[in-house]
Amino acid sequence: QNMALHVVFVALLLLGQASAATQTLFAGTLDYPPYAKSVPLNVTVSCTAPTSCTADFDWVYDHDAGGTACVPDHETGLTYTVKGTSVTAVGTGKDPEFYSFSGSMLNPTTIKGIMSQPNGKQVGTFDIVQGAPMKPSQCKAPPAPPPPPPPHPTTHAFIWPLPKNYTRGTTTVQVVPGNGNFFTLSGATSSDFMSQAFHRYTKTIFQHRLDDMKFVNAGPTITGLVTTVDSLAEDYPQIGDDESYELTIPETSGSATLHAKTVFGALRGLETFSQVVTFDYDSQTYVVAEAPWQIMDAPRFPHRGLMIDTARHYEPTETIIKMIDSLPYAKMNVLHWHMSDTQSFPFQVKSYPKLWNAAYSSQEKYTQADVRDVVEHARTRGVRVMVEFDMPGHAGSWCTGYPEICPSVSCNQPLNVANNQTFEVITNVLKECTGGVASSPGNPSPGVFKDNFIHLGGDEVNTACWTSTPAVQAWLTQHNLTADQGYAYFVKRVADIAISQGHRPVQWSEVFDHFKYNLTKETIVHIWKSVTNVTEVVAGGYNVIINVGYDKLSWYLDNLNVMWDAVYMNEPCTGVPDDLCPLILGGHGEMWGETVDTSDIQSTVWPRLAAIAERLWSPRDVNSTTDAHDRIANFRCLLNRRGVRAAPVNNAVARSAPPGPGSCYSQ
Repeated sequence: QNMALHVVFVALLLLGQASAATQTLFAGTLDYPPYAKSVPLNVTVSCTAPTSCTADFDWVYDHDAGGTACVPDHETGLTYTVKGTSVTAVGTGKDPEFYSFSGSMLNPTTIKGIMSQPNGKQVGTFDIVQGAPMKPSQCKAPPAPPPPPPPHPTTHAFIWPLPKNYTRGTTTVQVVPGNGNFFTLSGATSSDFMSQAFHRYTKTIFQHRLDDMKFVNAGPTITGLVTTVDSLAEDYPQIGDDESYELTIPETSGSATLHAKTVFGALRGLETFSQVVTFDYDSQTYVVAEAPWQIMDAPRFPHRGLMIDTARHYEPTETIIKMIDSLPYAKMNVLHWHMSDTQSFPFQVKSYPKLWNAAYSSQEKYTQADVRDVVEHARTRGVRVMVEFDMPGHAGSWCTGYPEICPSVSCNQPLNVANNQTFEVITNVLKECTGGVASSPGNPSPGVFKDNFIHLGGDEVNTACWTSTPAVQAWLTQHNLTADQGYAYFVKRVADIAISQGHRPVQWSEVFDHFKYNLTKETIVHIWKSVTNVTEVVAGGYNVIINVGYDKLSWYLDNLNVMWDAVYMNEPCTGVPDDLCPLILGGHGEMWGETVDTSDIQSTVWPRLAAIAERLWSPRDVNSTTDAHDRIANFRCLLNRRGVRAAPVNNAVARSAPPGPGSCYSQ
C-alpha cells in the first residue's frame, strides 16, 4: 500500500500535477501471498506542496490465509519521498501505516513495485494506473473443506524419523497395557536406567484412563514388549555410542521384542514402538496397525543436536529439561549449550566467582548443581550435553567481573591475548566443566559436564581492539605477530588447553577459514558459513559438525521464514565425496536466543527441528518433501499430544499461531 502511495506521488511529480490541494486517483491490483491474490487496490494521493503529500489506499485481504476471511485494510496519512523515478514510502511500522513500498514509473501513468514489512522482508507486489476505474473490494468464496486424509496417504510409515530398514504387513493387532508390567527386561538382570525408561514410555503410550477398560477379543493381542540389551552400562553418552536396535511386532498373539546393543539403542527402539501404537477411540483399545512389523534401525550420523543460547535470553533449567525431554521423540542426542556471550555470563565458576556478575540479574544464573542436574537428566534420555564458551570474540561479558582479561574498559573484546591471566581464567573455567580429564566407561569426568567435546567458539573475531590498545599492540609487535596471527595463537592455545584436559575442542568455521591445516587434528570444525568449503575441511582429516547458517536451506532456527521443507532439503554431504562423508559427525539446529525465551522456544524449535532430525538419522535417499509432508504433520500432532508446543507445520513464519479453526493434521 505504501508503495502505491509513494508511486502515486512520483507520478504527480513527473506529470507536474503536485500542487496545493491536488488530488489524484490510481487503481490497480495487489498481490500479497497467501493473504491477497490480485485484489483491487485503490489509491488516493493528496498533495499540498511538492514535498508534502499524503495518501490513502484501500484493499481487502484474507486475514487468516484460510480462504474464509474478507478484511478491509484502509491506511491513511502515509508520507512519501521521491528521487528521480524511484519512489519509497515508509510507514510508522504500526497499523494503519505498517507496510513500506518501493518502485518506479514504467511510464507517466503506470507504477509497479514491491511491498515490504518494517523488517525489510519483501512480501508482495502491486501495479497501479492513474485514472483507472476504481473497483469495489471483493472477496473470494471460501474453499470447500478438504477431504479427510486417508489412513496412510504416504508411501512410508508414520514413524519419525523414518527407520533405516523396515517391513510391515496388513493386520491390526490389539495392545493390552497390563498393570504397569507391559515392558520387561529379558534375563535375570535389572537396570535402573531401563526401569525409568519403561516407566516413562508406559505413561507416554498408554495415556488414556478408561473407566471400563474392555478388550475386543476379535483378533490377536500384544501383551508386552520384551527388551534385550547386550550391555546395560549406564555411562554418560558419548559420540559413537551404538544406537542401533531391532524391533519385532508379530501379527499373532504374544509379545513384541526389542533388541539393542546398548541402553541408548533401546531408548531409540522404545520411541519407535511408541509411535506405532495408537488409541482407537471407537473400540477404546490400543492397537498397532499393519502388523507384522520388522524394523532394523540405526542412525546415519552419530551427532544430532539442538543448540540453545542462554546468553541472549536466560532459559530456566525447567525449560531446558523440557526441551531435553522432547529431543528423543525425534531421536536427537545432543544439547549444545551456548552458555555465554557478549550479553551475559550466567554460569557459576567457583574459581572465578565474579564471572557471573555478568548475569542479567541475580535470578538468572545457573549454579553448578543446577547444571549437573540437567546433565544427569539428559543422560537418562540418551542426550549428550556439550557446553560452549565462545572466545575470544563474543566474550565481552567476561570483563564485567574481571576487566583485566580484556583489552580495555572501552574496547573489551576479543579477550586480551597479551595477558597470561586471560588463559589462566580460561583454563580454570574449562577445568571446572571438564574435570581436567576425559570421561571413560565406568569413570565419568568429575567436571560439571561429562561429554568429551567442549565448544570454544572462535567466530566473528574483530581484532581492532587489539591493534588500538597500546599494550596489546606492543605485545603483538614483541612477538612478531600480526593481529590475525594473534587470533591464531589464541584459538590454538585454548584448543590445547581443552586437549590437555582430555577433551576435543569444537570451534566455528572462521577458525578453519583463517588457519586451514595449521589446526590440530583433534579440532572439530563447526561449519555455519556457506563460504567454508566442507570438502576441503574433511579432506584435511578434520571432523565436521554442520549447520550452514543464513541460507535459504538454513538450519539456524532463528531464520523464522525458512520453512520445514527447505530445512529438510539441506543435505550435509552435498558435494562431499562418499569416502569423506563419514568425517561429518552430524549437525545441529541452532536456536540463537535473541528472540526466544521460555514463552516461545518450543514453538520456534519444533517442528522444524524434526526435519533436521530425519535428515541426520534416516538414509540419504529418504529425501522427498512430498512424502515427508503428511508424516511430519502427523509427528507435530504427536508432539502436541505429548505436551510439546510445536507450531503448525505449514507456517510461512515459524512459531506463528494456527491460521484458523481446523484439525492439527491439516495446519
